[in-house]
Amino acid sequence: MSTSSPQPAPKLLVIASGNAGKLREFTALLASAGPELNLELGSQPLGLEVEETGDSFAANARLKAEAVARITGQWALADDSGLSVEALGGAPGIHSARYADSDPERIARLLRELAGEGNRRATFTAALAVADPSGRTVLEVEGHCQGEILEAPDGEAGFGYDPVFLVPETGLSFAQMTPELKRCVGHRGRAVDALLPQLLQLFSTDGERTTARHGGQTREMG
Repeated sequence: MSTSSPQPAPKLLVIASGNAGKLREFTALLASAGPELNLELGSQPLGLEVEETGDSFAANARLKAEAVARITGQWALADDSGLSVEALGGAPGIHSARYADSDPERIARLLRELAGEGNRRATFTAALAVADPSGRTVLEVEGHCQGEILEAPDGEAGFGYDPVFLVPETGLSFAQMTPELKRCVGHRGRAVDALLPQLLQLFSTDGERTTARHGGQTREMG
């Protein structure tokens, strides 16, 4: 009588972010891979802040993934994402999260700086990096979404600049979209789509230490 091999314990992948909105999105995006990926997601230690000194989204994603991996001794996934507005010379760009002190203030500043501007074209970029437990980046991808900046916020969902970012082919702002639609057209969803096949291959061939499941829930490290 044949017996099936036991399911290997899931790997712990720490999401290198303290942003609750990003954590929710990544949990949903990675879940789309199904049980084949066999991951348990964790969040970075409370109070941890990694200084983003890179000169690109990709460089900052690497910095965060490597720092969190070294601190936790676990696999880490980091993203650096932001909004680049053509009429503002690419601003706020890598400074998107530091453009002001809160989401409403960031949006207000952006709309002030675009007042009277006819060119509203903008791009959302998400750069993802995965670092191994030693703190070495082993995977990197990027995703992009082209859109336009609205004259005023529209929609209640999402976070960050979502209420003012219109995706023309949908006729909706990110903040008006269902999570499923945003996943399909958004920069982070596209980046995860590029990452998942590589992540599946990496974890199917890796022999590093795995961790026991704790109810399959995202949990805090540290």
